[in-house]
Parts: sequence; C-alpha cells; structure tokens
Amino acid sequence: MLRLLIAGAVISSAIAVTAGEAAAEKVFRRANDLSYGGKESLDPISPNRFYEVNDMVYSRLVRQDDNGEPAPELATSWTANETATEWTLKLQTGVTFHDGSAFDAADVKYTLERIKDPALESPLASVLDFISRVDVVDPATARIVLSKPHAGLPLLLMDYRVRMIPEGSGAGIAKTGIGTGPFKIESYDPEGQTVLIANDAYWEGRPKLDKVVFTAIPDSEARNQAMLAGQLNYNTLTLDQIAQYKDNPDFTVQNYPAGGWFGLVFRTDTAPFTDWRVRKAMRIPVDRAEMMKLMVGDGNGVTGCDQPVKANDPFRAQLACPPDPEGAKKLLAEAGYPDGIDIEVHTADLEPGMVRFAEVYQQQAAKAGIRVKLTLAPSDGYWDDVWMKVPVAMTSWSARPADQILNEAYRSGSAWNESYYANPAYDQVLDKARATLDLPAARALYQEAQRILFEEGGTFIPYRQNGLRVLTADVQGLKPLDEDFIRWHLVDFVPK
Repeated sequence: MLRLLIAGAVISSAIAVTAGEAAAEKVFRRANDLSYGGKESLDPISPNRFYEVNDMVYSRLVRQDDNGEPAPELATSWTANETATEWTLKLQTGVTFHDGSAFDAADVKYTLERIKDPALESPLASVLDFISRVDVVDPATARIVLSKPHAGLPLLLMDYRVRMIPEGSGAGIAKTGIGTGPFKIESYDPEGQTVLIANDAYWEGRPKLDKVVFTAIPDSEARNQAMLAGQLNYNTLTLDQIAQYKDNPDFTVQNYPAGGWFGLVFRTDTAPFTDWRVRKAMRIPVDRAEMMKLMVGDGNGVTGCDQPVKANDPFRAQLACPPDPEGAKKLLAEAGYPDGIDIEVHTADLEPGMVRFAEVYQQQAAKAGIRVKLTLAPSDGYWDDVWMKVPVAMTSWSARPADQILNEAYRSGSAWNESYYANPAYDQVLDKARATLDLPAARALYQEAQRILFEEGGTFIPYRQNGLRVLTADVQGLKPLDEDFIRWHLVDFVPK
C-alpha cells in the first residue's frame, strides 16, 4: 500500500489501481496531507480530526448556505426564547446512521454534551462552553439550554466539527466514523489509503459518486505532480502552479472565496515574545498589500491588520496598519534590542504557499532589523510536532464566525490558543459581547477585541486569501464555495 509520495517520483501503483476501477465505478480521488502524522482521527471533535474525510461521512445540525447564512441540515428550524438562553431545534425525521440506527434528539444531546468532556481536550470546548445541557423534548425536538445568553448559536453550530454521532458511540467513533453523511467508511488508513463508499440510505439522496479514495501525500508539490499526472481528481493550488494548468482542457481551475489565512504565531509565553512590544514589532514592518500581491495576486484576497475575522463578517473591525519598519525598530529598542533581533521561523511544505509565505516575511521583516532564520520542518506530523510547540511557527486557518475564532484561538486556556495569549481584559470583552442581545453593542465589543489583538496579540495575519483549486475537467457539481460546506453528494463525473 502507498505510504508516501515524493515530489518528482513515480507515483505508486496503489493509485493506478483506483484509476482502473473508475471505468466501472465513479471513483473520486483526493489526497490527504498527513499533517497529523498518521494520527488523523475520525472523531469530528478530535484535535487531530481527519477533516477531509469527516466532511463526507458526518452531517451537521446547521450548514452554511451559498450566502454564508445558517441553513437547515439535520435541524429543520431553530428558535430562541426572549433572552436567547434556550434554543429549540426541530429535527429531520427518517434519517439513519451508517449502522442503520435512527437519528433523533438523543443523539443531538449526546453529541453536544460530549464536546465539553475535559478528557477529550476538544478545541470546541472553549467555543461551546456556554451550553449547559441539551433536553430531549421528543425524538424530533431538542432544546439547548445555555448558561448565558447567546444570540449567535446557529452560527456556531455551522462549525465543520459539530457533526452528529450516535448516542453512546464516543469510545469507538475515532475509527468507525459512523455518521449520517453521504459516504461511509470502507477502509481507514490515514498513512496509506482511506476509502469511502456511497451511503445508499443518505437522507438527501444517494451520492452520484460510488467511491471516494484518499491517498496520503504529505508534500504539496508531490500532490501537484499527482494531479498533473491524472492520478487525482482534486487538489489545491498556489498562484505559481496555475500556469501549469492554463489552457489545458483536461482540468478546471476554480477561485473560491474561502476567507482562510496563513499566519505566523509568536508564543506569548516564551521570551522574547512575552513582551508585547516585541510581538507588535514582529508584525508592523510588513507591507501587507505587497505581500498579498506576491503570494496570491491582485484580487485574490483582502489585506488586514491581524484580525482573524473574515472581511465580510459584520463584526470585523476596520483597522489601518501601513508598513512601519521605523516604528518596529523603536519598539525593539525600547524592549532592549537596539541593534535588531534574531528569530527562527518554522515552516513546512505542507500546504501550498507555506514556505513562500515565510520567505516573503523574512525579506519584509529585515527592513526593521529582524533577522529571520527559516527552518523547514517535515510536513508529516507538522500540526502535532511543530505547531504550538516552537516559539515561532507558520499557521493556517479556515474562515470562522467572529465569536468562534476570537474565543477558540485567543481566549485564555483555549485548547487551540496557538499563541498562548492570556489577557483577562480581552476575555471579559468577549464575555460581554456574548451576553448582549443588542447587535450594535455586540459588534462594538467584538471589534474592540480585535483592536486589542492588533496592539498586543501574538499572531501575524497580513491578509485573507481566496482559495485556488484544480479539478479534472469531468468533475461536475463542485461550486466555487468554501470546500468545508460543499454538498458532496452532488459531485458527479460528466465526460467532456
């Protein structure tokens, strides 16, 4: 079985066998990046979640529609009481899990309450910690009781990890992957191949694909070569790679408004980044517009001032951050580094553009006397072995609602607080934002939280980028939307 692919190498026959099967079956071939080093879990709330697969085998209560708004999935409707401390959800009926058991409100109760189990160390715990309990009103009705008001609960339920699992299944879900999604697990090997088969009983109709095969390819250039060789049907791209597919009728390139970002994380609990002046100096000398142009091209992203909130979010703060290398030098001098500073940045060829991002930052930061040593870490296991371990590392996030990302990545003690930022005043601002039902007041508070992060946070986020991906020309049904929300049962092969 295929275990590893190296850029430029001949691809193993393990994929070729799959290609041969496609003549009789509709087989969709993808790669998984092995970013957790083989620890990829089918448990949707695991820190090491196998997200590429989990998107296809589980369903959420609420999904995102084409306009980015909450839309029904397993919940057909939701209503709040006057104080937004209780939310009542009506559920789809006639839905079954892959093991044949019926989906009902008891599964909702089990799934949501399990997220808070401290033994699981789920990053979602800090996002949904205000859920006190879930009551089963009847099999088709669940009531979510909150410890404090929250008017934006449906937005948080859209999270790609809030996937419904059967009541009592937690002990084995990491390997069974039993959900209500359009595909079922046939075989599971995150270091080799993981095979999904169509769920004939899927509640939205049987998928048009018969099988989806994931092959572990940790290196981004190796994935690109496999795509060019016709051994994959789908892959993400960098700006530089688009030229390799231009005017080629065998492929279709899509630009989609994902709203994700690359960034650099400076651990605020590790010297010299314990000093807010050093942290801010790391971020302000960069010409963000120039960096975005070099990385993703004009019109393929939106610059920002280290806000983790996407550009079209109603709670995004409008900040200005022109390049200020002289200001950065002054801050470094005040912090005890009058001659500049040496830092080491860890990156990996895990996702397209990660290495290039670090190189551009190195060039830009030099204007402020910041001397950057780049260390290329193995792609295999990067999120387990490097991220949140070293003082400075590359990071990558997909788009999330303001409340979710501001709590999940920056609240004191959160499992995915990658910069180890701990500021009680910041936490209090978020608590006030969650508690108010007045929209303008909540917006002002979320924006204040973003201003605090720009002044003293430990994450450099120069821009949010659109996504670039390539498909074989015969793939139909993938709309140019964020891939976390694609309805995979609609994907089909249509010969051209």
